Amino acid sequence: MSKTRITAEDLYNISMVSDPQFSPDGRRLAYVHTRIDRQSNGYKSAIWLASLDGERLRQFTAGDKRDTAPRWSPDGRWLAFVSNRGDDKAGAQIYVMATDGGEAHRLTDLENGAGEPRWSPDGSRIAFTSRVDAEEKAGEAENENETPADPEEAERRAREKEKREKERSDPRVIDRFAYRAETSYFDGRTSHLYVLDVDPGTGRAAGKPRRVTDVERDYRDPRWLPDGSALLAVAGRKPGEDDIFYHSDLVRVPLDGGPEELLTGPETEDASPRPSPDGRWIAYQSLPVPELSAANVEIKLIPAGDEGGEPRVVTGALDAHADDISWSPDSQSVCFLAGRKGRYELCRVGIDGGPVETLLSAEREILAYDLSPDGLQAGFVASTDRAPWDLYVAALDGSREERLTDVNGDWLADRVLAEVEDLWFESSDGTRIQGWIVKPPDAGPGPAPLVLSVHGGPHVMWSRHEASMWHEWQVLAARGYLVLACNPRGSDGYGRDFRASLIQHWGEADLGDLMSGVDQVVARGLADPERLFNTGGSYGGFMTAWVIGHDQRFRAAVAQRGVYDLISFYSTSDIPLLTEWEFDANPWEHTELLWRYSPLAYVENIHTPLLLIHSENDFRAPIPAAEGLFVALRRLKREVEMVRYPRDGHELSRSGEPKHRVDRLERIAGWFDRHLERD
Repeated sequence: MSKTRITAEDLYNISMVSDPQFSPDGRRLAYVHTRIDRQSNGYKSAIWLASLDGERLRQFTAGDKRDTAPRWSPDGRWLAFVSNRGDDKAGAQIYVMATDGGEAHRLTDLENGAGEPRWSPDGSRIAFTSRVDAEEKAGEAENENETPADPEEAERRAREKEKREKERSDPRVIDRFAYRAETSYFDGRTSHLYVLDVDPGTGRAAGKPRRVTDVERDYRDPRWLPDGSALLAVAGRKPGEDDIFYHSDLVRVPLDGGPEELLTGPETEDASPRPSPDGRWIAYQSLPVPELSAANVEIKLIPAGDEGGEPRVVTGALDAHADDISWSPDSQSVCFLAGRKGRYELCRVGIDGGPVETLLSAEREILAYDLSPDGLQAGFVASTDRAPWDLYVAALDGSREERLTDVNGDWLADRVLAEVEDLWFESSDGTRIQGWIVKPPDAGPGPAPLVLSVHGGPHVMWSRHEASMWHEWQVLAARGYLVLACNPRGSDGYGRDFRASLIQHWGEADLGDLMSGVDQVVARGLADPERLFNTGGSYGGFMTAWVIGHDQRFRAAVAQRGVYDLISFYSTSDIPLLTEWEFDANPWEHTELLWRYSPLAYVENIHTPLLLIHSENDFRAPIPAAEGLFVALRRLKREVEMVRYPRDGHELSRSGEPKHRVDRLERIAGWFDRHLERD
């Protein structure tokens, strides 16, 4: 049987693997397998187990809804996880299941759901987060000794809660700087730390969850100190100190009732606290607040004891972001992921700093990993341009590597895939730029129509194995388009100076980089200069509109979820201070500057047919900017259409409603097809 090309509808065939977790004995990996469900127009996830010594793969949970965040008990007998299999109104709850099989039992029954479980070192407690407001906190004390409600009483409470929620948001009263995020408004609740006693013998709850934080701010990512005496966590700034939800500190929360201790200060943005196995150190990620856009994310160490001490940087030799920290079992080094030159690599550095050692590096994108308990292996999820989202295990000394899953192998066996070719080129000023071209399968002789695909961020890094773009690039190539993607100036992965060169210069150096890439591909005879198209999302949407406002060579363009007016962006986005980080500017003092770097300012220069794609609940790059660009182009009688997706937000292309994702891909390719031949 002949193979067929990939289509937008193949989204429903794609499976994804995530969150690998080694068992305490190092013989198995738990992971999450997510599939896209056409019937429910949503996603379903199951937890699977991969045996490293024979049995191979076993589905552990049914996956009828979404089972995520598998976490082994220290003795390996139990697997705790989060699932929305119960009452949808209550949110996802924590369940526990014996690792040798059986039925899962529910540990939590919280009104607003429960977050990722974290077992205490002795396996007798689980820490997690849950969101509450002042009224619900008061109710916790009243209900401390209450027996579980019968079904009728539980239903009555659910109805009362639903009524309260409607009243709470009608009207909405806003009294804080940041009041919405992603696709929803803040509801007056904050995320707090809870601890639940668990019977290690039965895996069942031994009492009710106990809230261990009380300050009105959001807490996340709880981690146990090795002696079980306290939790480390990331804490948002207190209201009145810095009411911006994306700034954070590290805190230590003692479990004997004492006050929490602030571990870091307001001059840095800090996250991911990881205590060393010997209890002496806390490793964490840190960024200087004045340089959030320019600086590298560093790994710092502080003493874990009461004596305190100044933080010290251990990744000073690394000119890249350091992410996803893990300790070696002997507490002498930390491992992390680093993105460099289109690859995400697993690296290691000693606690005294010094040179950074690369442990795993190959032509792939490592998305997540976990170290084995003995520190000799890594289980990791990686994508390649031939096989997206699979689970691997590798010895850190390089002696062995094995691919454990092939979750997309069956359906891909019947598809013809586009080939990806590396492309390094010189920009107009001689700067070397890394890119890739995705070639149409079985392309005939002569140059092909070209789609320039531009990444968002602006400070992110794409790879030839980019999991988030794999399907889109394959769909466009299957329709006969040559796709050009690259990492222009401002991208991560090429050092601090390369990233920082875009600050206060949006659309300048990177425009030259992008156009030089197009020129290179045209000069090689691969792309037809009369059939050029461009698209991108977020900052890529900004650049799509910017390009056609400054260059007339493109036949059609699709701008997605973009920022087109930096003045209004400041007051409507859920990250308003981006303009201060990137331009050191605000709208009332620097109106002219922000307007000069807004694509809307150049609307009269836009003659390229433009399709605008935007989600109605996008609070990152809100839809009024797209509406403004659309109305201006219509008033100027230019060819423009706008597609609005209800309910979805900024993550439409990656995790939006599947029906919308398929429709979006069809509209992008269809818009280019419509303008493929000149009238």
